[in-house]
Amino acid sequence: MKELLLDVEKAMENHELVPYYQPQYDALTNRLVSAEALIRWIKPDSSIVPPVEFIPELEKSEAILAVDWYMLKEVCLFLNKQKEDGIPQVPIAVNFSRMHMIYEDDFAGKLCEIVDTYQVEHKWIEVEITESAFVEESSGIEKLVGSIRKEGFCVAIDDFGSGVSNLSFVKDVDVDTLKIDKALISRNCEDEKERIVLESIFNFAHRLKLTTVTEGVETREQLGFLRTCGCKKIQGFLFARPMPEQDFINACKTQTQLSEMEDILLVQAPSSATQLLLDAIFTKYPLVIFSNLTRNSYYMMAYDSFSSTSCPSTGVFEELIAHGASTMHPDDQEAFRTTFSIANQMAAYQKGEKSVRLITRQMGDDGIYRRVETTNFFVKNPSVDDVLVISLCDNLD
Repeated sequence: MKELLLDVEKAMENHELVPYYQPQYDALTNRLVSAEALIRWIKPDSSIVPPVEFIPELEKSEAILAVDWYMLKEVCLFLNKQKEDGIPQVPIAVNFSRMHMIYEDDFAGKLCEIVDTYQVEHKWIEVEITESAFVEESSGIEKLVGSIRKEGFCVAIDDFGSGVSNLSFVKDVDVDTLKIDKALISRNCEDEKERIVLESIFNFAHRLKLTTVTEGVETREQLGFLRTCGCKKIQGFLFARPMPEQDFINACKTQTQLSEMEDILLVQAPSSATQLLLDAIFTKYPLVIFSNLTRNSYYMMAYDSFSSTSCPSTGVFEELIAHGASTMHPDDQEAFRTTFSIANQMAAYQKGEKSVRLITRQMGDDGIYRRVETTNFFVKNPSVDDVLVISLCDNLD
């Protein structure tokens, strides 16, 4: 181990450790949109030592920290050169070991110091942290990620699905990108269980507004299925292998400008079309509520920029109405409770009405009353007899 550390230290001094860049492509257009920097050890005789032969050993101690910071500096040097030469730039992901969480107190500060030294805009660097760090170092990871994103960097969870995946850390930690490990597409996306798992991952990633990248894509079958799931970006041998700096520069000069001549509305996944629809709805209605009147339950799908944000996101429908009424102007409270009571809505549904609508004055978190229009639409799921409602709420002021 000691001999390896000395060799690696000497390799950094001689710049034998170099970043190879593996492009990441838009899954729909095949356009180069980002890349990942992968370390390679090129010895004086031009032989290449693969990272698997030295990185795992370095990760057993704090020795890996120096290598990670070295790689960041090399990437920043490259990005600075791209800018000066007028070469199209794309964000580049740089890998960081979980050891930074153990040995360093001000990771975000050092990150800024290095990137700013090379005059690189923070948006061009994505900090990639392995899934294991989110699980094993869970106590401090949320604070760390928050400090990184606060400085304008994106954060990615790398190798998702490679180990013991815990969905709670994806929920609790505010990251930007979820990188799907190649192990999850090892059966060429033809195995039914594999497809179900992937569909589930992409579904919750979309709901959390995470950018998804699938690693290790090598076949057209994999690409085709990932498109149907709404995967955002593809990384793998199907498009490009990790390449040295000059080859990546050539790719940036050409492929960032290329796209397939296909109609996006025809090739996009159904989930992508659904997301477009939801985005359009949320521009008009910042609060959308799904309710089951038969089961007396509800959940909210969005609560952005609405007048009041104190309501629980899921729970008992009658309690939702009581909470909503409590935020209304005193003169509007009874009308709100009556109009949206389960009994009144059930009666309207039985009469064949399609919706129930009411305008009230609701107090926002800032203490100001604003006019709010609430429209409840009755919808039907053919699988059940439950009376379902979708509520669209709009701030009229």
